[in-house]
Amino acid sequence: MKVRYQVLLLLVLLSVITYLDRVCMNVVAKYVKADLGLDNQQFGYVLAAFSLAYALFEIPTGALGDRIGARRVLTRVVVWWSLFTMLTGSAFGFIFLIIIRFLFGAGEAGAYPNASIAIAHWFPKTETARAQSAIWAAGRIGGALTPLIVVPLVHAFGWRMAFGVLGLLGIAWAIGWYVWFRDEPRQKETVTPQELEEIEAGRKLRVGHHGIPWKAIAQNSNLWALMLMCHLFFYGSYFFTNWSSTYFQEGLGMTEDESKNFVSLSYFLGAIGCLTGGFLSDWLTKRFGLKTGRRTVALAGLGLSALLFLGAGVLNNKESSGYLLALSVLTKDLALPVAFAVCVDIGRQNSGVVVGAMNFAGQLGGFFITLIFGILVQQTGNFSYPLFLIAGCLIVSAGLWLKIDPTRAVEVE
Repeated sequence: MKVRYQVLLLLVLLSVITYLDRVCMNVVAKYVKADLGLDNQQFGYVLAAFSLAYALFEIPTGALGDRIGARRVLTRVVVWWSLFTMLTGSAFGFIFLIIIRFLFGAGEAGAYPNASIAIAHWFPKTETARAQSAIWAAGRIGGALTPLIVVPLVHAFGWRMAFGVLGLLGIAWAIGWYVWFRDEPRQKETVTPQELEEIEAGRKLRVGHHGIPWKAIAQNSNLWALMLMCHLFFYGSYFFTNWSSTYFQEGLGMTEDESKNFVSLSYFLGAIGCLTGGFLSDWLTKRFGLKTGRRTVALAGLGLSALLFLGAGVLNNKESSGYLLALSVLTKDLALPVAFAVCVDIGRQNSGVVVGAMNFAGQLGGFFITLIFGILVQQTGNFSYPLFLIAGCLIVSAGLWLKIDPTRAVEVE
């Protein structure tokens, strides 16, 4: 196996662990709420604390990775968030739980910007989207596995022990990453000259320390369109990360087992969407150019997802709405690896800070929908209203791809 694919395998494992840790709270929601006496609005504040911290630390952690490399930064952030994953199981009250989840989110903020930095340095341009698709598909697999792993753990040992077990997985990954990975292919002795030539063909990266062009980044309208697109996209994503179990059980009247199956199905179909989107985008890029290859896949996927969310809210039926929402993850996630590939396309040696900027905007979307969902449901008792809002956001997100140009880099050379 080529060394860059071994790098990708480690990043795939990282993505699985990331989603195991973040989706766990969604899966154990009813146990946490019952144990700590929380209603849906209060639980929304707990979930939103994670999203807010994630948003605030995206750009700083991405910029740090651009400066000192993904090896050291990923090691630090994975150890950090794994410790706070384990500490989640020690929560004894509402405020303490909010603090722990905020600090957990601060750690997870570094994962995907620094994974993109590794991709930018280890993969040629024509493999960028498929590498991103593998990472994001792995995250969806992690989400699919979470209820299958966590629910039996909860029944056997309680919800608190589940967080302890997941935290240990992250610690083990961080040790392996730091020992094995190197920031540049030339620093890894097992990389052959032939593979090095493949990796560096067509790359436009400056190796070593470089200044970050903050002014060019801040003034780039292309990046602002990408950020707004991601902000609206995450309204859909965070419904599944934080509220899907509550929606399925309280909104549609599913049993815990039925809910577990639909959550797993949603993430499994999301993995298919990620893989399909990345490979399709790279194939279209080779045939029709970068702009068409990126835009077409993302616009179509988000448009279809909006229609499926709308249908689920209108039908409000256990079976029909469950399957429509699962399919919406497949179509929505066609766009996910494409968005992160565009960050590498336009970010180049500043990929970490560009991914951080886009994901900062996205996580703010996750923060708002997490709060809005809890408040709307608590105040109205209607679980369909948030789905209508999400459908509208995804329609606008799809249209923004007509403005996003992956051929326009953030730094004028």
